[in-house]
Amino acid sequence: MLERLFALETFGIKLGLENIRHICDALDHPERSFVSLHIAGTNGKGSVTAMVHAALVAAGIRAARYTSPHLVRLNERFVVGNAEVDDQTLETVANDVLNAIDRPPTFFEATTAMAFEIFKRAGVEVAVIEVGLGGRFDATNVLDPPAGAITTIALDHEQHLGPTIDAIAFEKAGIIKPGMTIVCGALPSAAMDVVRGIAAERGARIVEAANATRVESTMDDGRARVTIETGSGRYGPAWLALRGEHQVGNAAVAAAVLDAAREKGLSIPAAAVARGFETVEWPARLELLHLPDGSRVLIDAAHNPEGAHALRAYLARWHPERPALVIGVMRDKDADAILRELLPVVSSVIATAADTPRAMPANDLAARVKAIDAERSVVAYADAAAAVDAAVATSRSVCVAGSIFLAGGVREHLRGRDILR
Repeated sequence: MLERLFALETFGIKLGLENIRHICDALDHPERSFVSLHIAGTNGKGSVTAMVHAALVAAGIRAARYTSPHLVRLNERFVVGNAEVDDQTLETVANDVLNAIDRPPTFFEATTAMAFEIFKRAGVEVAVIEVGLGGRFDATNVLDPPAGAITTIALDHEQHLGPTIDAIAFEKAGIIKPGMTIVCGALPSAAMDVVRGIAAERGARIVEAANATRVESTMDDGRARVTIETGSGRYGPAWLALRGEHQVGNAAVAAAVLDAAREKGLSIPAAAVARGFETVEWPARLELLHLPDGSRVLIDAAHNPEGAHALRAYLARWHPERPALVIGVMRDKDADAILRELLPVVSSVIATAADTPRAMPANDLAARVKAIDAERSVVAYADAAAAVDAAVATSRSVCVAGSIFLAGGVREHLRGRDILR
């Protein structure tokens, strides 16, 4: 069992590299056994990680990915090829990692070291590693990658990363290493200035995806058909497996990262990139579930104002019926800003809470809805499963959003009811 590992969650978040360096040293540096591609950003980093990984797998490379947090099962964080790590390997590596060190790590430090060790034992050639929080002092930042990305920068986790865009940019740009290629998505000008300055100081090459790619796209039923041209390849036309117009920008960043990886010596055919875009799986990101009675549940992990803005644009264009909203938000998030984004494009609201102490109580969230829109129909269910059941019982179109933890719990609940298909 993994009790020792999960007990580490009581240590909370502790940014810094001393512990992870000590752990990697004790394990004889598994992070040096594979080529790494490092992906940071406020939003979009998970999608880009998944796209890049899918393309590498399609190219026949023994590729892995490490992401966080997980939706339901810890295994989701560690994927080799197309398979999550199995339970026995997970438990064995967790015990080996914890037994190898003489000081208590945080949960994320431990899982990061586990990812490195799992990938080493699996003979991984290339691993796509998602930053957990920030970048400069994130446990993943012991890597020395030839290429990486900063997808977006917006206000989030201000208590850890700082209260301004340029402060957050400084933390995320901490992943930049001498000589690497860093691909940037659409960053605010203040953030871009910070990233350029740090890249110049460290002798790294900046690639701005918007300038380095030419993208043609059309949308149909919430999905984009894209053709992306870069300096060394033409990818597509391909239907992006991930929904939402914002995924076009993520695909451009992913294509530029793959170009940079190719320049560093990896063999990645253009057809593999297109195949990766078309087959990538990244659950609970604008994931549309069709229920047997004909109703639909859209699950999205939007958990900050920027993510909510992207969800609002998607709902406005593709769900004019204005679905019922089931929403749960963490205590440390800007719930009011998230609600102001979503309320104009939904109908009734059911406030709920994910099964974690970090969740804002459902009644408190419902009160915030009323404070913003006194006329809005809103009820509160403390239990997320009961909340989505109530929404499905009264509406044929439901949107679930506000928290990754809520998205994962609802998705598992629907799977348990055997109505997910």
